[in-house]
Amino acid sequence: MTADPAEKELAAFVAKFTPDVAQRIRAARRKMRALLPRAVELVYDNYNFFVIGYGPTEKASAAIFSLAAQASGVSLCFLRGAGLPDPQGLLRGSGKRVRSIKLETAAVLERPEVRALIQAALDSAPAALAPTGTHRLIIKSVSAKQRPRRLKKRLS
Repeated sequence: MTADPAEKELAAFVAKFTPDVAQRIRAARRKMRALLPRAVELVYDNYNFFVIGYGPTEKASAAIFSLAAQASGVSLCFLRGAGLPDPQGLLRGSGKRVRSIKLETAAVLERPEVRALIQAALDSAPAALAPTGTHRLIIKSVSAKQRPRRLKKRLS
């Protein structure tokens, strides 16, 4: 494991989830890092969701994508997804800006139609990711109170 304090903190956030959801978060993050090697990763361990944002700067408003996790699973959010072409009808949501795709597995990120949406989001982003440079991981906020990161077991 790396000695980077931010990586250690991120690992502790992910460890709060069930092994299945934690594995999906880690696998999706690996794929997003491979797709966006110079993106700035912004981490929020908020009340409702654990979020890893991907954008060109440290400003949350510049983020293009985020991985959002809660006890029930992980989604890839397109932060300006309402304006994206979606001929296959993959994007969920009805708000003015954000659309998402549920990640049953990280392999969803490899599907050609999902890659096309990712490319369309990159192409339409107000600010492009840096063509050179290195990755940065920044822990932006941690909420003192959080919803449970694991689903409660139901009694029969």
